Amino acid sequence: MFFPIWRPLSSARTAAILLLASAGCLLAQTTGVKNSIPYVSDSWPTFNGDTSGRRYSSLTQINKTNVKSLKLAWAFQTHAVTLKSTPLEINGILYFSVPDQVWAVDAKTGESIWKFRRPSEGDHLAQRGVAFYNGRIYFGTPDAHLFCLDARNGKIIWDVEVADVKFGYYISVAPLIIKGLVVLGTSGDSANVSHSIIALDWKTGAIVWQTSTLPKPGTPDALTWPNNKAMSHGGGPAWITGTYDPELNLIYWGTGNPHPVLAGGVRAGDNLYTCSILALNADTGAIVWFYQASPHDTHDWDAVETPVLFTAEFKGRSRKLLAQASRNGYFFVLDRTTGENLLTAPFVPTNWAKGIDAQGRPIPNPAKEPQPGGALVTGAADGGTNWTSPSFDPETGLFYVNGYTGYSFWYVALGTDNIPKDHQGGGSDALVAKSVLLALDYRTGKVAWKRESGDGYGNAGILTTAGHLLFTGDNSGNLLALDPSDGHVLWHTRPGGNMNPAPITYQLDGTQYIVTGVDGVMYAWNLSGSL
Repeated sequence: MFFPIWRPLSSARTAAILLLASAGCLLAQTTGVKNSIPYVSDSWPTFNGDTSGRRYSSLTQINKTNVKSLKLAWAFQTHAVTLKSTPLEINGILYFSVPDQVWAVDAKTGESIWKFRRPSEGDHLAQRGVAFYNGRIYFGTPDAHLFCLDARNGKIIWDVEVADVKFGYYISVAPLIIKGLVVLGTSGDSANVSHSIIALDWKTGAIVWQTSTLPKPGTPDALTWPNNKAMSHGGGPAWITGTYDPELNLIYWGTGNPHPVLAGGVRAGDNLYTCSILALNADTGAIVWFYQASPHDTHDWDAVETPVLFTAEFKGRSRKLLAQASRNGYFFVLDRTTGENLLTAPFVPTNWAKGIDAQGRPIPNPAKEPQPGGALVTGAADGGTNWTSPSFDPETGLFYVNGYTGYSFWYVALGTDNIPKDHQGGGSDALVAKSVLLALDYRTGKVAWKRESGDGYGNAGILTTAGHLLFTGDNSGNLLALDPSDGHVLWHTRPGGNMNPAPITYQLDGTQYIVTGVDGVMYAWNLSGSL
C-alpha cells in the first residue's frame, strides 16, 4: 500500500522510524505478537491507521510517565452536531468529515485549509471518514455517491453514483484503499434491499468488482434461505471499514442483518452471508471464506465490527489471527488464512443463544427471539458493542472494546396474514443499558480487566500506543488515558461533551499529538500545548 510523502524525511526522523521498527521486532520477540503488518508510525493515513485494524501506534513521545502533562494544542469547531469521523493525518494535514462535508485542517495549528460541502438527500445518520490515495480524497455521501476530491484544495475530480438513494442506499463507511482500488460497502436499513462490497478504480471511479453480501440463487449457500423470494428481501449492509492482509491478499469485511430484521419466522435458515465476516480476494472480490457470527439473526446484531488482524502464538503455534468483538456479545478468534474458528467466548452477559456449535457459532435460542407477546433478553438492545472502534495492543496481548450490558425486550409485529408489516417486522425496547470498557485476553476470551463507563450507550473508540497508553472516553464526558495493563487512569480531562469517534495520534516536526472528536469539535493535545 503506497502513500505519497510530499515532505522529505529528515535524517533524525528517518532514524526515529528505524528505531521504532527495531522496537517492533523486539516487541514481537518478547510477547509472541508479530509485526507482520507494519504498525502506524508518525502519521495516520487510513481509517484504522493501517490495514490491520489494530489502532495501535508505535509513537512513544507521549507515554505513561509524562501523559499527566498533556495540554490542549488547538480546537477546531465544525458546528456539526456530532462527529463520528476518524480523521486522517497526511503530510501535516488532517482530513475529516460529517455527512455532506469534508474539512482539511492544519494538523499543527487547527487552522482551516479548505472545506467541501455538497447538500444531498438520503440518510444523514453518520459519516465515518474519508480515504486518501495519490493526492486524492475519497468521500461517500448520504445519497450513495462517491466523490474524488483534490487533496490540495477540495475540488471535485469525479463523482460516481454507487447505488440508488431512492431505494434507501447511502454511503457512511470510510473507504479502504487496496492496490489502487477504493473499497467500500453500502449502507441502508430502511427498505428491503440487498447490499454489496464494491471496489472502484482510484483514477476513474469505474467499478472493478462488486460482491453481493447475499449468495447467488441456485448456489449451495443460497439454501440457507427458505427460497429466492425470502432472500430477495435483502440485508447484509457493510457499513464499517474492513481490514487487509497484504501477504494473503485478502480483504476482511463484516456484514449486517437480514430482512425482515426481527421477524425471522418468514426466513428460516442461517441466512448467509448476513451477520458474517467475509474474506475477499482483493483483486477479484471473490469470497475465499466466510464465517457467520450470528446465524439466523433476529436481533439486528450486525457483525460489521472491525476484524482486527495480528499474528501471534495461539495454543503453542504461531498463527495469522483475526479477532472480532461482535455486536451479538461474543468474541471470536479465527485463523484468517482459512476462516477456522479457534475461540468463541461471550464478553458481556447475554442469553440470546443457548450454546455454541461445532464451528464455534452461537446457537439461537428460539425462546429469546422476538415474540408477538415479547421476549426479555439479557443484553442491551444495541448488542454487546456497536460501531465504535476497538484496539489491540501487541505489548499487553489484550484486545480492548467498549461494550454494553443490560436488558432488552423484543417483539414482532405481524399483519393479519402473518406477514411482517415492514422490513423491520417488529421492534425492541431498551430496558437497561450501561457501557463498560473491556480488556480481553485473545488466547482465552476472558476479561483481563474492565472499567465501568456509565449509563447508556457510549460511542468512544480506542487507541493504544507504544508509550504504554490507552486513550478513550466515557459517558460522563471524560477523555481518558489509561494504563493498558490494568485500566488505571493516568490522565483525564472534561472538554464539555462526549467523544464519539476513536482517537488518533501522529507526530509532526518532533511533536506528538493526540486528536479526539468531541460532539462537533476536533481537539488536539500535546505535551507543550498552545491554548
